[in-house]
Amino acid sequence: MLRRLLALFDAIDCEAARERHGRDIRDFRRQIWTVLISAAVILFAIHYLKYTSAFYHTVKLAESLFGIEHHAWYRAIRHSPFAELWTHVWWAAWHLVLFLAVPMGIVKFGLRQPLSAFGWQVGDAGVHWRLYAGFVLFFIVFLSIFAHFSPSFLHYYPFYKLSHRSWLDWLAWEGLYMAQFVALEFFFRGFILQGLRVPMGSSAIAVMVVPYTMIHLPKLWPEAMGAILFGVLLGVLAIRSRSILGGLAIHASVALTLDISGVVHTAHLPTVWWP
Repeated sequence: MLRRLLALFDAIDCEAARERHGRDIRDFRRQIWTVLISAAVILFAIHYLKYTSAFYHTVKLAESLFGIEHHAWYRAIRHSPFAELWTHVWWAAWHLVLFLAVPMGIVKFGLRQPLSAFGWQVGDAGVHWRLYAGFVLFFIVFLSIFAHFSPSFLHYYPFYKLSHRSWLDWLAWEGLYMAQFVALEFFFRGFILQGLRVPMGSSAIAVMVVPYTMIHLPKLWPEAMGAILFGVLLGVLAIRSRSILGGLAIHASVALTLDISGVVHTAHLPTVWWP
């Protein structure tokens, strides 16, 4: 498998070299700096903005700006049956803004390139569907074996602990979760990876994997460790298919499986439509 992977790296490097031929090196330097500095700022911003504490601080700030007395908005949200869900809406919204909308704006208006060049297309994803299915099966089997020997692993999922309360809770959470994966895949396998592919060749995968692994560090160690291998494999697939679609399908399938396994293990699937 290692030999096959190295052969893929060679093919990626040769293709990138052909695309670099005859072009001004200053253009590539500008693109590298634009992508990486933008990525650093985005990662910095999302790290501090996505949390529940930032959400409630913003609510209180809005109350002061609009003259809302006695923390009426804050109290209404905290006493709402969907208080926890609102914090996940905030979390997902910042991912959509910073991992999707902002990079798309940089690609279109900063780098002046089509979004399709950054993986926002179907590309050849359909050609590799058997490979994607194999990866999904592999990760599901691996996580199932690990969960068998460490049942506490499943207590971590889903992140929204009331998702089993009703189908409304479940569908709202999974909708937010899947939307977040669209943004995540575009940021890492589109904006960073495809943005560095031509200037750096296969080395762009290694560059992308570093921040991708770091955002997984607050999670359980098997997921954080798996992000290294997962990031490399998804990076190769994204470059070969010129699309984020395959990686999105793999990521979403594994995440949904973990959520279903977690909620079945710790509680039950929803039985009512409304909480």
